[in-house]
Amino acid sequence: MLSRVAESIYWISRYVERAENVARFIDVNLQLMIDAPAGFDQQWLPLVYTTGDQDEFKRRYSSPNAESVVRFLAFDLENPNSIVRCVRAARENARTVREIISSEMWLQLNKFHLMVSSAAARGGGILDRHDFFGEVKLASQTFAGLTNSTLTHGEPWHWCRLGRQLERADKTSRMLDVKYFILLRSVADVGSAFDEVQWAAVLRSASAFEMYRKRFGRIAVPNIVDFLMLHREFPRAVLYCLTTARDALHAISGTPLGTFRHAPEKLLGQLCSELAYTTVEELLSVGLHEYIDRLQTKINQVGNGIFESFLALRAPE
Repeated sequence: MLSRVAESIYWISRYVERAENVARFIDVNLQLMIDAPAGFDQQWLPLVYTTGDQDEFKRRYSSPNAESVVRFLAFDLENPNSIVRCVRAARENARTVREIISSEMWLQLNKFHLMVSSAAARGGGILDRHDFFGEVKLASQTFAGLTNSTLTHGEPWHWCRLGRQLERADKTSRMLDVKYFILLRSVADVGSAFDEVQWAAVLRSASAFEMYRKRFGRIAVPNIVDFLMLHREFPRAVLYCLTTARDALHAISGTPLGTFRHAPEKLLGQLCSELAYTTVEELLSVGLHEYIDRLQTKINQVGNGIFESFLALRAPE
């Protein structure tokens, strides 16, 4: 497969998954406002930290309230990680590889793009758009389903899977980091009713609340970290995502599992092994923020390595 084609397919999945995750963060926070105490506007800025765009937000917006944060993350055309920009970028990448992807995938991305663009152009208050974020999640999941059911499970499909799972692992880890390190307002809030509500919101952001309850029952921080970081079967857990990404990368390269020929295969294999043989007690003992910070750096290194090893165009020697 041409590197140009592979890169476009890889980024289609990353952008669609990114748009869905941003919608998840906002939707859960909007619902959380109903149960939150006074002063909850102070809790909107951490959502910007999940995308890593806090410096850009602070430069352009004076106050991190619900209206400004939702506008920045959902509809701001100058923010490259906003929902509208991600969907636009996914559609543009899909346009260049229409002969590779299925017509159903292309049609769904066009519908997705029109829906998001229409919402961005619509007047009215940002906070009256609860339904929009549910529509974004549904459109993303529909696209993923169409990809799995209409695209031959060959190399293009593996590139889709690789991009989606790396993006999902990154965002799940960021959700945990924001709650554990940034979102909590004071030590006095630990173990409070509001603290429990916030942790439940983190689980809902990953559509993990019901499955977590079935496994662990009551809300407890170590169990939440265990479920979202180390679970081998939940589809948004970091370990599951990275393991799936590793399998997709090996399917692309043809390198047998357990071996490597390229730097990102080695790093991704090390990451999967580290998480697979780590307990939640060990993870918390070194500090969750510190651990996730290193994890995100390594995930970024995997992404850079994939570009250098498989996608970068090189002049013939």
